[in-house]
Amino acid sequence: MSSEAPAPIFAITLPGMEQTLADEARDCGFDIADVVPGGVGLHGGWPEVWRANLELRGATRVLWRMGSFMAFHLAQLDKRARKFPWADVLRPDVPVRVEVATSRKSKIYHAGAATKRIETALVESAGMSVAADAPVTLKVRIDDNRMTVSVDTSGEPLHKRGHKEAVGKAPMRETLAAMFLRQCGFDGSQPVFDPMCGSGTFVVEAAEMAAGLQAGRARGFAFEQLAGFDADAVAALRTSDRRGAPQVRLTGSDRDQGVIAMARANAERAGVADLVSFETGNAGDITPPDGPPGLVIVNPPYGARIGNKKALYPVYGRLGQVLAERFSGWRVGIVTSEASLAKATGLPFLPEGPSIAHGGLRVKLWRTAPLP
Repeated sequence: MSSEAPAPIFAITLPGMEQTLADEARDCGFDIADVVPGGVGLHGGWPEVWRANLELRGATRVLWRMGSFMAFHLAQLDKRARKFPWADVLRPDVPVRVEVATSRKSKIYHAGAATKRIETALVESAGMSVAADAPVTLKVRIDDNRMTVSVDTSGEPLHKRGHKEAVGKAPMRETLAAMFLRQCGFDGSQPVFDPMCGSGTFVVEAAEMAAGLQAGRARGFAFEQLAGFDADAVAALRTSDRRGAPQVRLTGSDRDQGVIAMARANAERAGVADLVSFETGNAGDITPPDGPPGLVIVNPPYGARIGNKKALYPVYGRLGQVLAERFSGWRVGIVTSEASLAKATGLPFLPEGPSIAHGGLRVKLWRTAPLP
């Protein structure tokens, strides 16, 4: 990382997914500044902030870096916070919440005391109001005695697309599903089949990607509460139009009739019900959908939260057997927290991917090349 000032936009993603998000951002036409642990720096102004929230499927939040200054003790922090140009970004009629993170390299190490000083400066010097349930959050990091101030422009986490209401027992977040699909080489032009689809996240996300739909088209964002928000400009960026019906089959199955009903409802709310199909069926009995080979992607039970791990080895073994025997030419992606379960499939996996935090566990994506 260079010694230059950081890029004004920072798209946060799960650790391990930084390069995948950078690839997505580049494909969306963003100017990549840097790729660092925790996210991707982007060049640009407010139009790029708005578009990043609307379009990036792998980002969990998008921050706007308001500025930074040095502070070696609380009195100095107090003085400089009172001179900081808060009003350039914040509105006095919209309450804010302050979150401070400190590092061991800074002389100011008490996050609570730093938070209080910043809140006081906001109220007394900038005429702002502070509230625990505020719609706008300031994220302040004090590292090596430099205080960097960012505003969260997203609000609710970006995996909340605005149309998924029904979920199964261990749902895959949409942001993570999108990144796993991308890591498997999915670009919207290949069939996708999920034989343990649950509430349909992989299939619905694939359908949205294939149809060119914006990830955030159906939700609001915190940037709507900031100074300089241009409703007309954002309306021009926001679209719910599809680029045409994909010429691929996007299908899911699950033995649980209840979650199949959830998947269909989620697809309907997402506006892609006509692009997907969900059927009840056992993963051990699957056959390839009609058409050319594509991608089988599945997030099976791991045994840590759902079921007993020992009982899952035959399940994984049967899944691997069926895929090897019936899905010649298909690529496979399996998400699991247990390497031994992945290996129980007997499939010829490529080198494993990074370990990713998911629901309190660490999971990995296990991928194959086209099966022989």
